Parts: sequence; structure tokens; C-alpha cells
Amino acid sequence: MTVRAVQLFSLPVTDQDRARDFYVDVLGMELVSDTPMGPDMRWVQVRPVGATTSITLVTWFDTMPAGSVRGTVLETDDLDADAARLTSLGVELPGGVQEAAWGRWVQLTDPDGNGIVLQATAA
Repeated sequence: MTVRAVQLFSLPVTDQDRARDFYVDVLGMELVSDTPMGPDMRWVQVRPVGATTSITLVTWFDTMPAGSVRGTVLETDDLDADAARLTSLGVELPGGVQEAAWGRWVQLTDPDGNGIVLQATAA
């Protein structure tokens, strides 16, 4: 096999505009694409600035209900500043900043309830 990267993964949402705004305006990702895909369908793709892996915000997979994804891990260089910013924007961080030998993290959810871990891996 010659698989060399994860290009993208799909994240189920109910409202692509609301999800796009959260991932871009709140989490600071860049909008890669927001284009029609056919009748009543859009391709909405975001990614962390400078990253190669992106996320498609999808509404069309019946077997992937919005809010069903857990464990999307996003790496940050400044967890404390990002956690403070998220809190100031009204994002709940249940449990606050947590620590382990491998690093620090906070947990949050997107507007549909998909679980996200924002972490800073120890050097």
C-alpha cells in the first residue's frame, strides 16, 4: 500500500453555515471550500491554518447523525490562550484544563455536540 496521508474526514452537522462559522470564527480554521454540490447540497471544507488534513462539514450521511463524532483531536501551541479565548466566546470547557504526563488538554463540543479535544502535547 502507498497511503501517505489523511486528506480529509467528514464531520456530521445539521447546519453547515452554523458549523462553518464555528470552525472558522471560533476555532480559527480556514475555509477551504464552500461550493454547491448539486441540488440542496454543498461541499463545506475547513482546515487548521497550514494543515494538510481538512474536515468536510456534511449533512447527507444517514448513518452519521450530527453530533455522533467523538475524539477529534486538535493540536495547539498555546492551550491557555486558546482556552481563555474559547471561554470568552461562550464555549464551555467541561473540566477545564487537564494535565497528564504526555501533555495538557481541554474538551469541548461543536454546536451539534461533536466532541473535540484541544491539546498541547508535551515536548
